[in-house]
Amino acid sequence: MSRDINSLKPFNTFGIDANARKIILAETAEQLSEAWHESRSAAVPFLLLGEGSNVLFLECFAGIVAVNRLKGIKVTEDDDAWLLHVAAGENWHALVEYSLKNGFSGLENLALIPGCVGSAPIQNIGAYGVELNQICDYVDVLNLNSGEIEHIPAEACQFGYRDSVFKHHYREGYAIVAVGLRLKKAWKPVMTYGDLTRLDPSTVTPQEIFDSVCNMRRSKLPDPQVTGNAGSFFKNPVVSPEQAAGIASEFPQVPQYLQTDGQVKLAAGWLIDQCDLKGYCKGGAAVHRQQALVIINQQQATAEDIVALAHDIRQRVGDKFDVWLEPEVRFIGATGEKNAVEVIA
Repeated sequence: MSRDINSLKPFNTFGIDANARKIILAETAEQLSEAWHESRSAAVPFLLLGEGSNVLFLECFAGIVAVNRLKGIKVTEDDDAWLLHVAAGENWHALVEYSLKNGFSGLENLALIPGCVGSAPIQNIGAYGVELNQICDYVDVLNLNSGEIEHIPAEACQFGYRDSVFKHHYREGYAIVAVGLRLKKAWKPVMTYGDLTRLDPSTVTPQEIFDSVCNMRRSKLPDPQVTGNAGSFFKNPVVSPEQAAGIASEFPQVPQYLQTDGQVKLAAGWLIDQCDLKGYCKGGAAVHRQQALVIINQQQATAEDIVALAHDIRQRVGDKFDVWLEPEVRFIGATGEKNAVEVIA
């Protein structure tokens, strides 16, 4: 169904005040296709949104916004795992709670990640040692032109760090309508980050990990219902072992995480914090005082305020460490997504 009011403010967690030509709340795959064909007929841009938890509207959107509201969870099982088929419009954290309540472990490290299920494979969401690619079985994608659904197995999703095939080949003219998850019955806790390392691996339960993750996130991250934000604004940078060693020689406390390919992931929040940027403001935008990786809408911030702040953060970190941060948040202009690095450079 379409909305009479075309304000995008309720549909982005930054709370940026922007409008669209038209907003359609799609509860079926057919409605998603209809919204796409309407945009083609009118020769205007098309944008698919979930919960708007990872977007920054740079300006008003000149076309049709379709908000994915597809709902439903189906559960089957085999000898080794619980198999969840989850509609794309389901809330991610609600899914994590649902899985624990029903005895399906494996999602607990991903608690309180904002957004909906359909956005999860696009970003290959991850937190506290677990990434979606480890539990994803398949992704169902709707061809908006033909109305046909393509079943994409996980191995074809080209998952990388905050990356997937859905940011590339399936970026235009497609919509994720469902995600298949495989949660193994033989549960192994992942306790490599933060307060999780203090838990007893011999007695820990999925619920205890869930509770610990929720406590950590709530202590550091602002509630977007209260203070506008899009969660982690920047990706954690991945650098060569040589560069990581050089930084560690000057800053021995730098958190470093060795990757399977030999590269080293650094904590973007730590790098920003070392530049004394917590609380730093530009207009109505500010660096969050508890978690430097988060930019907040502190006082009716404009997109220009957020872009200017992101520019300063990137520059300060680059000057100090020769590490150039890239936004994790998607930047949306009047006609579609823009290159976020180019916008803030």
